[in-house]
Amino acid sequence: MTQSQTPPPGDRIAKVLARAGIASRREAERMINAGLVTVNGTVIDSPALNVTPQDRITVNGKPVGDPEPARLWLYHKPSGLVTTNSDEKGRRTIFDELPDDLPRVMTVGRLDLNSEGLLLLTNDGGIKRQLELPSTGWLRKYRVRINGRPQDSDFAPLRKGLVIDGERFQPMEVTLDRQQGANAWLTIGIREGKNREIRRAIEDIGFTVNRLLRVSYGPFQLGQLKLGAVEEIRRKVMRDQLGLEAEPEPEKPKNTRRVVRKKPSTMAGRPGRPKPPEEDERPYGRRFSNKGQGRSDGGKPSGRSGGKPTGRPSGKPARRPDRRSGGKPVGKNPRR
Repeated sequence: MTQSQTPPPGDRIAKVLARAGIASRREAERMINAGLVTVNGTVIDSPALNVTPQDRITVNGKPVGDPEPARLWLYHKPSGLVTTNSDEKGRRTIFDELPDDLPRVMTVGRLDLNSEGLLLLTNDGGIKRQLELPSTGWLRKYRVRINGRPQDSDFAPLRKGLVIDGERFQPMEVTLDRQQGANAWLTIGIREGKNREIRRAIEDIGFTVNRLLRVSYGPFQLGQLKLGAVEEIRRKVMRDQLGLEAEPEPEKPKNTRRVVRKKPSTMAGRPGRPKPPEEDERPYGRRFSNKGQGRSDGGKPSGRSGGKPTGRPSGKPARRPDRRSGGKPVGKNPRR
């Protein structure tokens, strides 16, 4: 028996290039085969190479930096744009319309020229691959408008799975929503996303698609995102939905705890003067203040600042016949 060899350290060069946002793994392999990638000054011609962070990698003469944190965006693609980096026919692509401050991104799958709706963008080739693999089973939902007056039974072949020109399509989720004039609206869910899959399937059962809008890709929803707008998904949400490990947090400097000392109360501890009363949740016309003439000698607010009203009820005399205010003498207690 031969002992298994220990795999070399590091990751495959194509994976490193994809993680750095240079290209997808497949595109990185094409770059390597074209002689555009060097490692430590040597041009490589095979992707079967592991590299470590200590290796110096260049693509087209430009050094490859450290991988950026993985990010994911939602993009509301308009109809009439090609989902590709460049088009041989000179048609406008989505990259011609994306914001200038967006970093280099890759599309997760594609939408046809005349299709619109949700398109995911990422700077990480590993996330792109994970989201595109049929084995992950991400459900893509579409709002589809077709010409004609179909019955629900017409979509039975789509629900069972079709074979068109020798290519097998997985079963689709099809719901007939409503009839609108000469057109009908459907909701269709697929898990593969083959080229023009929905259009070809609808044509195979005798109808024609005249509008196709993707509204979700797995857990990610188009929602109210405006046409042509881009919105980044929060990284925590992205990690939770994709099952990714949390990125290490930067170390915080030690002994940075700030000690905050409370200022001594201006009222507490003074002989002969009580502490100010605590505020309750009753509304006040004016808040309590320990400055100015808003205080009486007893430490309670005077006037209209939350205490009892100082005015006398109407109808009562100002003083009793013996000229003493209230029911108590105003002078010294005669019993003392």
